[in-house]
Amino acid sequence: MSRKKLLVSVIGGHKCSRRTAAIAEAAGREIALAGAVLVSGGLGGVMEAASRGAASAGGLTVGIVPGGDKNAANRYVDISIATGMGYSRNTLVAGAADIVVAFPGSYGTLSEIGFAMNSKKPVYGFDSWKIKGVRRLRTASELRRVLETGQRQKGRG
Repeated sequence: MSRKKLLVSVIGGHKCSRRTAAIAEAAGREIALAGAVLVSGGLGGVMEAASRGAASAGGLTVGIVPGGDKNAANRYVDISIATGMGYSRNTLVAGAADIVVAFPGSYGTLSEIGFAMNSKKPVYGFDSWKIKGVRRLRTASELRRVLETGQRQKGRG
């Protein structure tokens, strides 16, 4: 009997502050250490920092890129999926997830939060959009507890 891995989509801006990048990298590391797969939009900023963190801990990273060139993904993406869909690919990033982790970003990030919440997926935020239903996280260790709970719940399914 195979166990399906927990998929955690990390969403946020393609540009970010050093502080946000450090937190995203720590979050990516926690995702990998929990044995989950990190999914992102595959580009720079938050997506690259989280992928770098996951890669540093030996985790698997998937990038769902907006254009038609899978080589556009950042260098920490193991599996690059070129969609040619532009921002419409946000539905795939959010839809692939069991859990969504949001960082600061613009309207693309907001749309991913909306897609995830509409699909009744849990959304956790690090200084992201302040929306009812988005659960606040302050540290990567808080994310670790969320992932441990998510793994237990996924194992039951």
